[in-house]
Amino acid sequence: MQVSMYETLVPVANRMLGNLSVILDKGAAFAAAKKIDETVLTGARLAPDMFALTRQVQIACDMIKGAAARLGGVDVPSHEDNETTFAELKARVAKVRDFVNGIPAGNFAGSESKAITLKMRHGDKHFDAGLDYLRYYAMPNFYFHITTTYNILRHNGVELGKADFIGS
Repeated sequence: MQVSMYETLVPVANRMLGNLSVILDKGAAFAAAKKIDETVLTGARLAPDMFALTRQVQIACDMIKGAAARLGGVDVPSHEDNETTFAELKARVAKVRDFVNGIPAGNFAGSESKAITLKMRHGDKHFDAGLDYLRYYAMPNFYFHITTTYNILRHNGVELGKADFIGS
């Protein structure tokens, strides 16, 4: 059976970015209800050496837009990492969701065997096949950073459950 890279990436991205948006809504509502400056939550982290919530959302968005662009044969869009509020983070999530959905399904044809090389701070990271890049790098990172966003908010008292992460 042939793997459809479009079907593997785009519907999952849609669902998880939508769930991330709901999670951010709950964070904003919690901050408003408790009269907490929302930047306390968007700046929160689980451990001193981890990125704050804002950066977790930015990286999740960067992972999935980068995967969609590389596998869909288009340029990776650049976004400034200047969000500080829930509304700004939600706008970034929406912008990335629109971008991913804007790549035609046909663009992904054959990308499962396309070599992918990422320029990293500590040297290039090379994948012989797009499917390996998607399965073992892009998607795990995407999920990790969404999960960490969820965990930061949950740790700070936001009422979130598994259904918020998985969606309906």
